[in-house]
Amino acid sequence: MPLPLEPGQVLRERYSVRQIIGRGGMGSIYLAEDNRLPGRLCALKEVEQDPGLPDALRAQGRDQFYREASILARLDYPNLPKVSDFFSEGERDYIVMDFVAGEDLKKLMDEARRNGEFLPMSDVLEWASQLGGALTYLHSQDPPVIHRDIKPGNLKLTPNGLLKLVDFGLVKMMVPDEMTITVIQGRGTALYTPLEQYGGDSGHTDPRSDIYAFGATLYHLLTNRSPVEAKQRFLQPGSLTPPREINPDITAGVEAAVLWAMALHPSERPQDIQTFVEALETGSAATGGLASPLSPRLLLPTLTDRILAGVVAGLLLVALLASLR
Repeated sequence: MPLPLEPGQVLRERYSVRQIIGRGGMGSIYLAEDNRLPGRLCALKEVEQDPGLPDALRAQGRDQFYREASILARLDYPNLPKVSDFFSEGERDYIVMDFVAGEDLKKLMDEARRNGEFLPMSDVLEWASQLGGALTYLHSQDPPVIHRDIKPGNLKLTPNGLLKLVDFGLVKMMVPDEMTITVIQGRGTALYTPLEQYGGDSGHTDPRSDIYAFGATLYHLLTNRSPVEAKQRFLQPGSLTPPREINPDITAGVEAAVLWAMALHPSERPQDIQTFVEALETGSAATGGLASPLSPRLLLPTLTDRILAGVVAGLLLVALLASLR
């Protein structure tokens, strides 16, 4: 892990570091002040180039960073932080984003759990509507932008009630031939990661991968219980407890919509964000079960799921063998 910047350090003769607000394997996130606009706070996301890579690969990685950061800088949507700058210093690359004040949804959920309560379903569905708008916007870009790391800790609620999807760490841009490239290598957070994403950049992810993470995030927020990882669900069918068995205040329709989004195979999930959000809205008023495709059978692996999991297992084995060399 790269050594973090110290408070008081100034980058690009402009951004004065105040403190670390997050850390990861490839760098840190800092709260900084923009010295050209006194009083403006921003978040600096740091990416460390792997010094062990050949020079040619590091150069390719940096070119990729600039291509994709330029796409992120063009995004403009109320529920996304604005990317205002990007640059490199030494072996480190930086993306400058708006600093979003407020609590993330994981903290709000943990506080409710400590009090023996659940977050109100109406609040969770309001946040889901806002998140759905942001994801629809990302997926409608040319090329489409796939987030790949949706989770409660990446969702902040501002003091005026606006939800922000704050981290672009694992964003992918889908190019016309369906190959994908990433700003930062990674697989996302395991609890919210669909099976197809376990292949890293060798696996194919598309908007339905974000739909899985969206559903898993809602599962966690509505139940105070972490969703079972996709690979464990494949190996142990039935290991995912239906949400209403944990929180009976959830309507049967919302439960069905969440489980639909969490189907192991992409083809059995909603095919776009709008379809999923509409299922949630319909399900919030439905006390009885919903008809197929929101069927409980989606909790069980299909033949296609087994094939997909076999591919994932092979990729994991290759990665393990490579790490032992």
